[in-house]
Amino acid sequence: MSLSIGIVGLPNVGKSTLFNALTRSKQANVQNYPFCTIDPNVGVVEVPDERLQKLAEISKSKKIIPTVIEFVDIAGLVAGASKGEGLGNKFLSHIREVDAIVQVVRAFSDANIVNTRGKIDPRNDAEIINTELALADLATASKRLEALKSAAKNPTDKIAPKQLEVCEKVYEALEQEKPARSLNLSNDEKEMIRDLNLLTIKPMMYVLNVDEKSETSENLPQPSLKGGTDSPPLGGARGDLTIKISAKLEAELADLPDQEAKEYLKTLGIEESGLDKLIKAGYKLLNLITFLTSGEPETRAWTIKQGAKAPQAAGVIHTDFIKGFIKADVVNWQDFVALGGWPRLKESGKMRLEGKEYIVKDGDVIYFHVHP
Repeated sequence: MSLSIGIVGLPNVGKSTLFNALTRSKQANVQNYPFCTIDPNVGVVEVPDERLQKLAEISKSKKIIPTVIEFVDIAGLVAGASKGEGLGNKFLSHIREVDAIVQVVRAFSDANIVNTRGKIDPRNDAEIINTELALADLATASKRLEALKSAAKNPTDKIAPKQLEVCEKVYEALEQEKPARSLNLSNDEKEMIRDLNLLTIKPMMYVLNVDEKSETSENLPQPSLKGGTDSPPLGGARGDLTIKISAKLEAELADLPDQEAKEYLKTLGIEESGLDKLIKAGYKLLNLITFLTSGEPETRAWTIKQGAKAPQAAGVIHTDFIKGFIKADVVNWQDFVALGGWPRLKESGKMRLEGKEYIVKDGDVIYFHVHP
């Protein structure tokens, strides 16, 4: 499955700098004035996975194919965007197309970069964007409510009353300035309002763009910003994530060869790059895992939702594999490497034969048996 993450934020918070660093490109225009990004920039980034190289060596694979993430750098937003201020309508339409939102919040103190807000206040800046997203959703939900109220009066329409109930629930939350994702909606309820393309139902991650020296500190700019899954970070919802990255540092690393970048990080006492940190957080936010396939033609990583069963995983490779699924040979990637690949695994007893109810785990190496 493909994954797209939209990078948003107020003007001059470092969105484009971060985008260029993550994608190792100069694709996004980086200037010291608001709205230098108008049309969204799109970059595809390979997900780093050290397991692939080790598996490929064992299988003598001709190709290594990692999974990828698509990053979309979206124009800066201002207060009033939901009513068309700035690049409002265009900005909001671009957000509707992504799977998750990364909101970059200014927490660096560089006086040479124009601060459109006049002061460093991450929480207030985040609230501006969250409010605009909620207001846009409120307008969308309001229009749908009127249509559903009319449709629900038709005694032959059995679906409209259920949709109306869900839409009212969402509308009430938005009126209370709560994002739609804060509601504990079932999968069926989400499906009923899927065509609304709500902005606030998308998973949200906050990236505090800090000074380089702050990257190695455990202290966030304000103690109250330390969120997590137990408390809403930056005024968001439970389940939102907050991480900190120095976009300036990431830009410096992007200009270095891989090995030099790793050594530079070590000298700074930083264990992982901002890209690695962001991708790990993104997978956690979207509840994703990776399974692997490995053979002589190729070793490849595949992304699926946590909790997916074997036929669903097979369907990521080819949709026909869902119906044609028979069984799957499954082994943990470390056992695959330690025992030297498929031939020896079959003799060792470490390989398991799994059926349709098997729930795939992160790091599983799988060979699917399907009907031709």
